[in-house]
Amino acid sequence: MSAHVDPQDEGPSNTDPGLRLAEEEVVDLASELIRFDTSNTGDPATLRPERPAAEYVAEKLGEAGFETTYVESGDTPGRGNVIARLPGADRQRGGLLVHGHLDVVPADPTEWSVHPFSGTVRNGYLWGRGAVDMKDMVAMTLATARRLGRDGITPPRDLVFAFLADEEAGGLQGAQWLVDHRPELFEGCTEAISEVGGYSVTFEDGVRAYLIQTAEKGIRWLKLRVRARAGHGSMVHEDNAVTQLAQAVARLGEHRFPIVLNDSVREFLDGVSELTGWSFPEDDLDGAIAKLGNLSRIIGATVRDIANPTMLDAGYKANVIPSVAEASVDCRILPGREEEFDRELADVLGPHVEREWVGLPPVETRFEGEIVESMTRSLLTEDPAARTLPYMMSGGTDAKSFSRLGMNCFGFAPLRLPADLDFSALFHGVDERVPVDSLRFGTRVLDHFLRTS
Repeated sequence: MSAHVDPQDEGPSNTDPGLRLAEEEVVDLASELIRFDTSNTGDPATLRPERPAAEYVAEKLGEAGFETTYVESGDTPGRGNVIARLPGADRQRGGLLVHGHLDVVPADPTEWSVHPFSGTVRNGYLWGRGAVDMKDMVAMTLATARRLGRDGITPPRDLVFAFLADEEAGGLQGAQWLVDHRPELFEGCTEAISEVGGYSVTFEDGVRAYLIQTAEKGIRWLKLRVRARAGHGSMVHEDNAVTQLAQAVARLGEHRFPIVLNDSVREFLDGVSELTGWSFPEDDLDGAIAKLGNLSRIIGATVRDIANPTMLDAGYKANVIPSVAEASVDCRILPGREEEFDRELADVLGPHVEREWVGLPPVETRFEGEIVESMTRSLLTEDPAARTLPYMMSGGTDAKSFSRLGMNCFGFAPLRLPADLDFSALFHGVDERVPVDSLRFGTRVLDHFLRTS
């Protein structure tokens, strides 16, 4: 079901000077953040540490009167995290964590229309690596926090702002480390918001809904390994590790896991049916989901587990049959499906393929309560036709770490997007960009939400 709340303009419109200033500076903040190359390759030898961007954020918060805490994990120098708390009126009420990551995936400048770390504004868009993942939300959060601090606004409850390292490699130097070693920084927080939710999708006849992320699949980065007998490439060799691994990887790549609809996906599909009249019969669910257009890539990935082979590694010379062959597989697992996934994976691969992995668990919360109503009210202040729908994200975020502290985690980085923009293709894509008007819209919505939630 979609959430619909009567519009209640409980806060200032864009005639408020403090809000106007936040709107004016959010684009500059986002552009300046993009100019910090914080590429996270996952390799300490080649990554670009977050410290310069984190120090920039701390400076901007300090200008607005915040006391900030700067933390590095210590494992790799420069992996900066910044945390600040704004006390609320009701200190007994659970606090709200607003978190975002400062790192980005790498980008090849030769593939882009503009330099990916230029922060260029062109044709109504802000361009650059991180424009949607997720320096847009970091800038909106920073602009809103500065507005609250400058204007001396006391929110209803404690707000904790966290700007984090290493999300693109699982958060080992960021959210995971902080939850394990500095949980007191988030003391009292019962709910959290972050990326990949709150953005608009437009259906037929201009029907517009904003997707609130209430669940995300588990992540498992799987290493497959086959060991066999080494030998000379010129001889008959039936015990070949490369051949055995290639056959197993092909079976896995062609395997289709069963459709499993959990509550978040059912609620999304029911909500779309209510808004559009479309049906989603389970005997042709893939075909029905295709009607969602560009959104079908995300939604189609949330109705089943996925295991995509991504890398192969074997051998060191063309005429030597190696004794070991390895493959990497990116697995995304639905909530509650971990044990079934393991059994099915073992059946597909067979007994001779070794498996080892690192991973993060699925996360899911309910699409209900005052926080969801507040998200809807805040969107309605800027878009009176807004409807909100829950959905599951096919990827993962730092919510996986913060959920371990008992927080209910949502994706709410509000953006009103052009109907023809293929937003999902911009995540980690070439020519990543976000509409300037969307940044300003999101800042107004986030301001209302944080002042009234």
